This record gives sequence, C-alpha cells and structure tokens, in this order.
Amino acid sequence: MTTETERAIPEDVRAEIMRRMRHAEAEHGVRILLAVESGSRAWGFSSRNSDYDARFIYIHPREWYLAVDLEEKRDVIEYKIVDDIDLNGWDIRKALRLFAKSNHAFIEWIQSPLVYIEQGEFAARCRNLLHTYSTTRGIYHYRSMAKTNYRGYLKADLVPLKKYFYVLRPLLSVRWIETYLTAPPIEFAKLLHLIADREALCTAIDGLLQQKRRAPEMGLAPQVPAIHAYIEDELARLETLAPDEESTMTVRDELNNLFRYCLMESA
Repeated sequence: MTTETERAIPEDVRAEIMRRMRHAEAEHGVRILLAVESGSRAWGFSSRNSDYDARFIYIHPREWYLAVDLEEKRDVIEYKIVDDIDLNGWDIRKALRLFAKSNHAFIEWIQSPLVYIEQGEFAARCRNLLHTYSTTRGIYHYRSMAKTNYRGYLKADLVPLKKYFYVLRPLLSVRWIETYLTAPPIEFAKLLHLIADREALCTAIDGLLQQKRRAPEMGLAPQVPAIHAYIEDELARLETLAPDEESTMTVRDELNNLFRYCLMESA
C-alpha cells in the first residue's frame, strides 16, 4: 500500500531523510519515537522547490535522565540544511513540557499527515490528549502569526503571492477554533470549508494554490483583491476579539505517566 508520505515525498528523498534519522539515532544514542514532515509540505501548499522540514521526537536510555545535571543537558538535535533537507528534533521531555503549554509546533507535528517514523504508543497517546488544547492560546498564537505576516509582506502595492497562504492558514485556524473549540488541523484544505460561502474568495485561493504548486517560486505581483479584502476584514474583526478565559486543565499527571511509559518501553 502506498502511504501518504510516499505520495507527497519522492522516494529518493524519503530514503535519504530516513538514512539521516538513523544516523542521528546512532550518533546521539537515542531512539526516534515520531518523525514527521512539517511546514508547507504538510500544510498542503508547497512549491516544487520547497525545503523538506523533517522533525522528530526522540528518547534517550533511562540512565541519561537520572542525572544531577539533567537540566543542563542539551535537549535538541539540529543539523545544517543540506540538499533542501532541514532535519532537527526535540527530546521527549522538552516535547511534553511544551505540549502542556499547547505549543503550536508540537501540536502540528503530532497531527502531520506525512509520517516518516512512528514507534510505540507515544504519538497516539499524545493525540488522545489533544482535548487539553488551550483554545485561548491557539487564538492568540494564530492571530499574531497572521498579523505579523500581513504587516511584514502584504501591505505593499506588489506583494509576494506565496505569503498569502502564511496569513490565510492562521486566520482560518482561528475560525476553526472558534467553530469547533478544538486544535485546528494543519492541512490547509481541511480549513477551506469555513469560507465555502465566499465564492470569489475560494476561486482566488484555488487559483493561487494551483500556481504555487506548479511554479518553483511565486514572485511579486499586485495584490489579489478578494483575498486581500478578506484578510483585512478578518484582522479587523480579530483585533477586538477577546477569547473567553478557560478553566485551567492540567495534564501533568498524564504526561508524566506517558514519559515513564516511554522510558520503560525503550528499556
């Protein structure tokens, strides 16, 4: 059976990414629990020459964590970008501590449709805890992301067309959170039904999507009126949005149990 990863990632590239991940395991004495593609390829609007953003969560042997200087130990593995492959990962403790804060990067990683490695129950058990996602933090995060990209790239007469997607995705993610009170999916296509009643907007977005997927890089061009108007209307609306305060839901016990389980599983 052909997997989603194999359809989206050329086989030779996937094999090279897997080789580098196995090298990282051997070099650092770790075991990768989850490895995924993140960024534009996972979001569903990559160009032909987009980088491969491979991200992974790893675990050390149990003894590594039984140390007086644990907090001083490095909890990331990073490599320079080579041949358009950007490869780095987080230690499981770092990942779970950030998960407790609804860190958007980790939330997206565990939902990525493009999976290179999934070992044991780590990823599945994390997904089962997505009900603890802070919708308030999510709204503030995606609103800030949309505002930053809009102000940085889309206010000129000529704009980098690809940046529209870096504003639209977070805006639609806010809409998802408002509608469903859950963490938004990372695939752009799964968000588009939220604006299905805006025919001109959907047509303009679809045209840009097709152009981005065909072209090596989208250059500067005049603003797209239908998309620009929607973005400005949404940003104005969100400027006055004050999300309801949530009751604090702690998942510390569940995350501690998951960490201990993964340590025993790796023994």
